[in-house]
Amino acid sequence: MKKILLIATFALSASVVLAQDEMTSKKGTPILPEVGDYWIGVDAVPFLDYFGNLMNSGNSAPSWDFTNSGMAITGGMVKDANTSYRGKIRLGIGSNKVNYSTDNDATTDPNDQSFDEAKTSSNNILLGAGIQKNRGKGRLRGLYGAEAYLMFGGGKTTYSYANAYSATNTNPSSGIPGQNGANPRTTESKNGSMFGFGVRSFVGVEYFFAPKMSVAGEFGWGLAISSTGEGEVSQEGWDPTLNSGAGGVTSSSSKTGKSSSFGFDTDNSGGSIILSFYF
Repeated sequence: MKKILLIATFALSASVVLAQDEMTSKKGTPILPEVGDYWIGVDAVPFLDYFGNLMNSGNSAPSWDFTNSGMAITGGMVKDANTSYRGKIRLGIGSNKVNYSTDNDATTDPNDQSFDEAKTSSNNILLGAGIQKNRGKGRLRGLYGAEAYLMFGGGKTTYSYANAYSATNTNPSSGIPGQNGANPRTTESKNGSMFGFGVRSFVGVEYFFAPKMSVAGEFGWGLAISSTGEGEVSQEGWDPTLNSGAGGVTSSSSKTGKSSSFGFDTDNSGGSIILSFYF
């Protein structure tokens, strides 16, 4: 009888210790996220590769990277024990200017250089929101839910030239690739505006390996639609027939093709294993 009581007491004590270890660290820090916590997710693959090759020479340090190919920041907030809000955001607006060295057609001195300019501007915007439900107890839990997102994008490149068209210089020099001696030459290249919409459901698993730190992976199923409008290319050139044979500068523009896509299929959210930090 005493042996039975001793075994029962030991089993009960062990279960309490295991349960405590499952929910808190040795210092009493909660393992699982708490209501009101925020979280941010990063690509876990570089970290897994790093620790997997820890004993190999030349092992490079892991990088902090996005969880998706759209370069959107992923995160969310814990609403209650079984529900979280999640979101994705990318607000990308930028410009870039490049100067290209070219011959100065007004002189024969090869050391007298001029500069053409190419200026590019672009925007990439992604906004997404969803709700996530959790199921299970302890460190390992299942997750499921749904989310939707919108995407916008576009851009253009404008060109300015140091050497102008004239009756004595109908094929001016240029340092911009593909434009040297061109008639006509490109002055602006505008991309069509892109719009995308998606909605998906997802299911996956999440494991908390340390206090408020987890790795997770998921599969999804949903609808994705995108459309890119017509772009436009503007050009200038020299026409010797203008002005009664004296010639003059002409300008023209042409449309580029447009495209669209539609998909209703399974996905794996970029293929990344997600490392999440709750705080």
